[in-house]
Amino acid sequence: MAKLEIINNPLIKTKLTLIRDKRTTSKDFYSNLTDIAMLMSPFVFKDINLEEVKVVTPICETAGYEVKDKILLVVILRAGLGFLEGFRKTIPEAKIGFLGMYRDEETLLPHEYYKRLPKDLSNYKIYILDPMLATGGSAVDACNSLVKYGAKDISFVGLVGAPEGIEKLNKEYPQVNIYLASLDEKLNESGYIVPGLGDCGDRVFGM
Repeated sequence: MAKLEIINNPLIKTKLTLIRDKRTTSKDFYSNLTDIAMLMSPFVFKDINLEEVKVVTPICETAGYEVKDKILLVVILRAGLGFLEGFRKTIPEAKIGFLGMYRDEETLLPHEYYKRLPKDLSNYKIYILDPMLATGGSAVDACNSLVKYGAKDISFVGLVGAPEGIEKLNKEYPQVNIYLASLDEKLNESGYIVPGLGDCGDRVFGM
């Protein structure tokens, strides 16, 4: 089974506290979400491969490094957009893909309405960006879409997750690594994470 890593960082904890607070404005919510993504990046990308290159400093020539792997960040619309900037700042070499999904409020099932991905994903290291891992439905559907394009190396990167969502993703795709800033308590009867932070997309975009 793939690993579940809860990134235990004091700066992430303080910023996550601000994000949870219902009084936090949309502007500050987005700013802190971006900061958290940047703070998570060293842990999320620690296993990527590098290749050695030559670089000339003002003093002399020396060895340097570039990212060797083909990296694809897959954003789950729309909440994932709020998570993208911080990761893109830390790994600008990455390509960006998009999956548009919305949740049926009655069935809690995800429905895909948009997809923009490279045609062949077999050689990419793929990171699904979605701040919330709640029921796990969107994460599993995202993996389903990616596998159809040949994806073999997939990780899920979220802000907060519920045990129910983690269990579902592990059951359907045990090879997918999961990175979270917090493992929360449970889902409520409406499928929202408890204590959670509300609807992440609404809070990022103000509606």
